Amino acid sequence: MSKTTEPKGIGPLVQAMLDSYQEHSALIKVEAGDKINKEIIIDIIHRLRELVFPGFFGTKPLRRDSLVYHLGELLEGVQHGLEKQIRRAFGQDGHDLTHLAGPQAVTRAFLERLPAIRDLLATDVEAAYDGDPAAFNHDEIILSYPGLFATMVNRLAHELYLLGVPLIPRMMTECAHGLTGIDIHPGATIGHHFFIDHGTGIVIGETTVIGNHVKIYQGVTLGALSTRGGHLLGGVRRHPTIEDHVTIYSGASILGGSTVVGEGVVIGSNAFITKSIPEKTKVSVKNTELKLMSERGMEPDPESLQEGFWDWVI
Repeated sequence: MSKTTEPKGIGPLVQAMLDSYQEHSALIKVEAGDKINKEIIIDIIHRLRELVFPGFFGTKPLRRDSLVYHLGELLEGVQHGLEKQIRRAFGQDGHDLTHLAGPQAVTRAFLERLPAIRDLLATDVEAAYDGDPAAFNHDEIILSYPGLFATMVNRLAHELYLLGVPLIPRMMTECAHGLTGIDIHPGATIGHHFFIDHGTGIVIGETTVIGNHVKIYQGVTLGALSTRGGHLLGGVRRHPTIEDHVTIYSGASILGGSTVVGEGVVIGSNAFITKSIPEKTKVSVKNTELKLMSERGMEPDPESLQEGFWDWVI
């Protein structure tokens, strides 16, 4: 009969974890009071989306005669939940909470910006409809376009960012990032009629400034030349300025705080830009040479290409 090993008990495992907590104290929160609730932040995003696009989202059909009551209920829910989370965010960030009206005033100021945010989003919907021949109607854009969702969350989070609210704006945009693959920092400033087409893999950094009527395709990076300075670069302009009526095609990278892409510029796919581009310029990458090789290691002659290369390979 084989000899069984006696269980060592849970005590050593507990002690090992406690030792790890002590070594990496920044990764644990104990006796920290009320914490920000990520699930509530996500719920607030959905409620705000209902406020911004009434009737498109939510489980209940919206009637005109009950709109005022529905609106009041949504606003009250957002105000109550957001104020509490803002209070917790200020508390976690080490702010002085002796003046308890602060979170209340910030929440009120944010909610008063909602009509202006809706005005901007209306232009974004128009830009998507005008710029995408595949768009069937405005409903399709509002209900299904990931670029519009990411832009909406950014516009909401940006207002909280401007009001000095810590942590929550970034949590909001990271929620959109996780759902869409579009990473827009809440500090980025974006003008009206902004259109993200497809969108997956887009990165827009904190100090980016984007003008009006700008169109961006998937895989575009508006980033910094280097982040090796770490926190010393906080508050320093690190990301580019994109002026009005610019189109940036897929895979392009535009880097640096002093880089300005002038009005009316068109930037082709996979361009790598670290210097300013004058207005009304077209930027393209010279096509690389394509080499076609069959499984037999032979190159097709021009006539076979005209007849159909894949028939030739087979």
